[in-house]
Amino acid sequence: MSSDNPAALNESDPNWAPRAAKCLREVAAALADVPGAEDAAFDHIGSTSVPGLAAKPIIDLQVRILPLPSHGDLVPRLAPLGYEQALGSRPDSPGVRCDIPHGDEDVAADVWEKRLYVAYVERRQSIILHIRRADSPWGRYTVWFRDWLREHPQARQRYEDTKRRLSAENAGRPDYDDYTRAKTVFFKEVHPLFCEWAQTKEGLSDGM
Repeated sequence: MSSDNPAALNESDPNWAPRAAKCLREVAAALADVPGAEDAAFDHIGSTSVPGLAAKPIIDLQVRILPLPSHGDLVPRLAPLGYEQALGSRPDSPGVRCDIPHGDEDVAADVWEKRLYVAYVERRQSIILHIRRADSPWGRYTVWFRDWLREHPQARQRYEDTKRRLSAENAGRPDYDDYTRAKTVFFKEVHPLFCEWAQTKEGLSDGM
């Protein structure tokens, strides 16, 4: 990332996917004895998971597990891998302790809770680990959005254009919180589209 733009974007890097896969294997091994781990899902999400999409050079990983482990369970297992509990750049940094509901799913407030960890390489935040409940709608949304962008080049280009504009607008900011919030405008706009696409695709798969 550029020192004067925390939201600076890099061109898509083919090394992101294998690096994410390696990190996910390490996380899965570290959490193997946590309750619910045998049924947990481990995902590479975010912009670095979409080939051809420019992104901040930060790999987003996700664990979907139930019950949601406590930090007391997670810290001793993740610390040897270099992960630290994320506190956020600001007191109201988005997505640190819970996700903001989207869509019309009526679920209990605790379903949106999450655990967030970061790993640093060469003093840069390089990996973000999102740990969500297996029944979290947001956990599904991240995967659906990723797969929808992979299969819809025009939408992927629209998203990149949006990200590039917002990145330029956030040059000189102390962090990328405002960039993250601004991206949700695009996410909210396309949310019904990728949800319908994913549900239709899953329905077709179930019927085959």
